[in-house]
Amino acid sequence: MTLSTKRLALILAATMLSGAAILAQETVTPKREAQVEHRANRQQKRIAQGVKSGQLTPKETVNLEQREAKLDKNIAKAEADGKITKKEQSQLNKEENKNSKKIFHKKHNAHTQK
Repeated sequence: MTLSTKRLALILAATMLSGAAILAQETVTPKREAQVEHRANRQQKRIAQGVKSGQLTPKETVNLEQREAKLDKNIAKAEADGKITKKEQSQLNKEENKNSKKIFHKKHNAHTQK
């Protein structure tokens, strides 16, 4: 992380904390949204790494990308009313868990890109 990135992160954190007292109830919802989206982004990076390393075949990649696209649609649907409820987060986490297991399985099977 570069110095300017750290400064930006600190400024962002300070701004968020200063508004936390005013928006105490609303800070819970963005936290759920951020968690779900962060996890989806990490899984997307795992797929990209598998493609780059040759661990994933094109067919496996298409399958995983379709799963991630469905997850993205479900996230958008959950955020449509402006917040993700605990129930919606639980459902999204279950879907992310399944996707994560599929990513692991497809990256560690005997199939490789030639």
